[in-house]
Amino acid sequence: MSDFAGMEDLLQDFLTESSELLSDVDNKLVELEKRPEDKHLLNDIFRGFHTIKGGAGFLNVDALINLCHRTENLFDKLRNGQLKLTPELMDVILAATGVVRDMFGAMGQARQPAAADPSLLAQLDAALEGKAVAAAAPTPAPSPAPSQPAPAVAGSEPDWQLLHQAVTGQAPKASTSKPTAPPVPVAPAVPTQPAHPPLPAAEPVARAAAPAAKAPAASQQLATQETTIRIDTNRLDQVLNLSGEIGLTKNRLTTLRTDILSGKTDGATLKALDEAIGQLDLLVGDLQNAVMKTRMQPIGRLFQKYPRLARDLARQLGKDVELVISGEETELDKTMLEDLNDPLVHLVRNAVDHGVETIEDRIAIGKPAKSIVQLSATQVGDHILLEIIDDGKGMRPDVLRRKAVEKGLIDLETANSMDDKQALQLVFLPGFSTKDQISSVSGRGVGMDVVKTNIQKLNGRIDIQSVVGEGTRFSISLPLTLAILPVLVVRVCDQPFAVPLAMVREIIPIRPEHIQEVSGRATIVVRDEILSVRSLARLIGWEETQTPQFGVLMQAAENSFILAIDSFIGRDDVVIKPLQNIRPRGIAGATLSGDGSVVLVLDMESMLDDTQNSDHSAIKTTQFLEMLTHKA
Repeated sequence: MSDFAGMEDLLQDFLTESSELLSDVDNKLVELEKRPEDKHLLNDIFRGFHTIKGGAGFLNVDALINLCHRTENLFDKLRNGQLKLTPELMDVILAATGVVRDMFGAMGQARQPAAADPSLLAQLDAALEGKAVAAAAPTPAPSPAPSQPAPAVAGSEPDWQLLHQAVTGQAPKASTSKPTAPPVPVAPAVPTQPAHPPLPAAEPVARAAAPAAKAPAASQQLATQETTIRIDTNRLDQVLNLSGEIGLTKNRLTTLRTDILSGKTDGATLKALDEAIGQLDLLVGDLQNAVMKTRMQPIGRLFQKYPRLARDLARQLGKDVELVISGEETELDKTMLEDLNDPLVHLVRNAVDHGVETIEDRIAIGKPAKSIVQLSATQVGDHILLEIIDDGKGMRPDVLRRKAVEKGLIDLETANSMDDKQALQLVFLPGFSTKDQISSVSGRGVGMDVVKTNIQKLNGRIDIQSVVGEGTRFSISLPLTLAILPVLVVRVCDQPFAVPLAMVREIIPIRPEHIQEVSGRATIVVRDEILSVRSLARLIGWEETQTPQFGVLMQAAENSFILAIDSFIGRDDVVIKPLQNIRPRGIAGATLSGDGSVVLVLDMESMLDDTQNSDHSAIKTTQFLEMLTHKA
């Protein structure tokens, strides 16, 4: 039975509000270290902890009340001038807030948390008595585990017939005899219930797992936390108003349908029908936008975790680093916020660990002792731009090439053919690291690989700019939402395909006389830029049935190229249905066109990745396409 039986709603409200309060307290503590005399800041911190203690009192969580009471008294003495803030005292305070977060984790699993470590309580008591406290080892937030791609369907080849049915909802015209296999489920484009961002207590939860007997209750409780979202009531009012307008238009269409079925097909009736359909089209578009806005959340809720992380890691490494955050009010799709956490944690940690120099090194080369790491978010058109900038030593392309060769990630010939911009991309290779020795912070070469993988899963891209001696800039470009994707619909071999519009620069006609052979590859010169020509049909594995008439000038990662196609249909906004449990190379998902036919959305980054271009994966992708397009 739960330790909080009968108080589940109160517990959920407490965890949601107190976790946000604790994150705010952590950030203000980092600010307080820079401005120890700021009484207003101390008052805010005191009030935050007092509120957490009060909520714990309602739930009778004695261990949490005891720890909060000691820490609150410490804040009271600091704001009254009875104590002076030192780095060692701040370490103890942050250790206390970390244990509070651990306790939230236990409560999230519906059980009473264990009492705080007696040594921590003793340090708090010593500080309250005015005694010097020993330097505590900072405990930075743990680095998230590398995300793993979804496993492919185990066992035999997938049943393409059933796969076709799963995607289209109808049986294929051409049938082949295959052993029966479970259908591949297609995930809905928009979750029925949006996921809730993980509470700040989520990381310690892993260290304080619930006993096996209570696992089901914990899972149920945590699932509830992940499916809640805060929405401005004005946005819900807008959705309700539009729903009412659509209901009125539906009634109008029902009346017109009755009139038409009864034989009333005069010009006035048909004109009224046309106007009603046009009105419905506008209202549905407005409703779609309004619903999308309910999923939008300020990215500041994610950013608030990182000042504490940067401070603790810098102190552990003996560096002086200030994390400057801007653009917290920028809004992003709620589901994307969760998937952004791992990449941003890795990038912030890398900036502190790899990017900036030690205090001694900075002073020796004439830089300020304090390093500045900037984390910003801005909306640029229909995309969000995230930037992580440090003023450190920068990255040397020659060193990156040498390290990649030493680790066997690339051969010497490939390294010598790379320009500096391409060499910077080597940091994203699995297993790449510039560290010669593995530490608790870095050196295993898994972080940046995870960053790029997760960003690509969000239909985004990441770029690097670095100047030796001045610093490094990581720029992440993301769509505002994953629910609706702007695409360019093209046609190859009488089959439509969709490519993300964010990668499209322009469409140009292709003439045979424009194509030139360079190093055995077809190229076209566009405004003095030599671009390779890649046939979409050949990338898929089909034979070209006609000479491509058009080329889509595309930008993928650091490479520009021309995608040769037969024709194009136009721009569209589509709802993607990702394919679960199976991911043919080069296929991001599927959508339906206006006439009900399947349109496959291409993942160009995956399709162009030669490291994945094995015969096995190519055959599977071709089989998948042939089944869906009845070319088998």
